[in-house]
Amino acid sequence: MATSVKAFFDEKVPSVLKTSPEKAKDVAAIYLFKISGADGGTWTVDLLSSPPTCVPNAQGTAQCTIEATDADFRSMIDGGMQAAMQLFFSGKLKVTGDPSLATKLSKLLQMAS
Repeated sequence: MATSVKAFFDEKVPSVLKTSPEKAKDVAAIYLFKISGADGGTWTVDLLSSPPTCVPNAQGTAQCTIEATDADFRSMIDGGMQAAMQLFFSGKLKVTGDPSLATKLSKLLQMAS
């Protein structure tokens, strides 16, 4: 079964950050995720704060913003960085801000998978 985007950001990521905050140090950035569609929403993942957080809506200043549809982001959650690269190069995954931080997304995806 495909992973729910809302469950990923509302449950999985906050749970991992709470139980293993040291994992956020590997990424150390603030991301804004804008996911469109019925299973989408907007979330801020702050991996610089202590403790690291994942909260609904846009908060603070993101260093990297990721935009995708819920279906495309779900395929990225389930398919990892390979799926993310395919989405990016096909124009379905939009990245603004620091593009080098987008390459660290695999660590965030792995943390919560």
